[in-house]
Amino acid sequence: MVSGDRQVAIGERGPFHSMQREFSRYFERIDVLCPRPERPVTVRTIHERVHFHPADTGRAGMVGYIARRGAELIAEHGHSLIVSHDYGWFYNGLGSARLSRATGVPYLSEIHHVPGFPVAADLRERFDRAVARRYVRWARTRARAFRVVNHDEMPPLLESWGVPRERIVVLPSLYIDLETFRPAERRPAPEQDLVFVGRLVNNKGLDRIVEALDRLARAGRPARTLFVGKGPLARRLLADVHRRGLEAHVRYVDWLATPADLAEVYRRSRAIVCASTCEGGPRVTVEAMACGTPAVSTRVGMMGELIEPGVNGELVGFDADSLTAGIERLLGDEARRAELGRRAAEAGARFEYARVLRGYAHGLYDLVGEPRP
Repeated sequence: MVSGDRQVAIGERGPFHSMQREFSRYFERIDVLCPRPERPVTVRTIHERVHFHPADTGRAGMVGYIARRGAELIAEHGHSLIVSHDYGWFYNGLGSARLSRATGVPYLSEIHHVPGFPVAADLRERFDRAVARRYVRWARTRARAFRVVNHDEMPPLLESWGVPRERIVVLPSLYIDLETFRPAERRPAPEQDLVFVGRLVNNKGLDRIVEALDRLARAGRPARTLFVGKGPLARRLLADVHRRGLEAHVRYVDWLATPADLAEVYRRSRAIVCASTCEGGPRVTVEAMACGTPAVSTRVGMMGELIEPGVNGELVGFDADSLTAGIERLLGDEARRAELGRRAAEAGARFEYARVLRGYAHGLYDLVGEPRP
């Protein structure tokens, strides 16, 4: 695997560490090439079968490192597939293509989402989308296939960029620990009407969320809201809340210590809000839904195929008018909101951790024509 995750190598147990606990059960050995961490490497092996090889170079040398170190590992261990998580400047994909050409081992290009699609939040996302298009058009004759994580959004985009449909493999990446993210036996009293969870960056639509909160407050229907997350727009978010006089209705925390703490926040929220312009999942909305908290979301990533408007949540457009109306529909009738939450939990249960990762592993075996374990 060629990954951008460098957390594991410095001892942090994030989502990639958790994923490999189940995923690695299906393989004799997984070698992970990753960028050079900013802190000293403390971990080389996890779950007995997953071995990490942090780069000995910076980003400019990543393509060569992937080709060189990957060839050494393939010669020693005889891997059947190169799985490349591709994004940004696509160093991983470029290096994986070179490695594949040198060794004859096929590579799978994984593209979870494309910045600026379906909507670009700024000029940088427009540029990033153009870079992704250029990479895909280059890689379509080199990669064995492209893995995407949703059915409705990414396959049509890749097809429009010249990738044959039969070379697009849909294998979801959302996996939820339903022991943690589940409805409470007795729903606790809500502490907020809305919760936002995520990186505080341009594509999250933070300005539209605050605009919607302002409109609701001016209409005499204020929504108590909690923002959870870190990012470069934190100061601007809080300044916007202050400028609009919303401090009485808005709280902010930058970090929650454990997944259990996050699940409790979901359960103590009447709804989760997602106003993103581009996403792969997003994971947080599915976690919240699994806890029985319905989502009001833009049609990004998995949301268009997971949310049934008026049944288990609300889908909205990429504008403040639509977002405000969606929040009003979801919060306006408590009995209806509770029923949407019950149906949301049923939808979220589709993404049970072991089930999704078994499907991912089986999909890789199918791709190289080997029998499933």
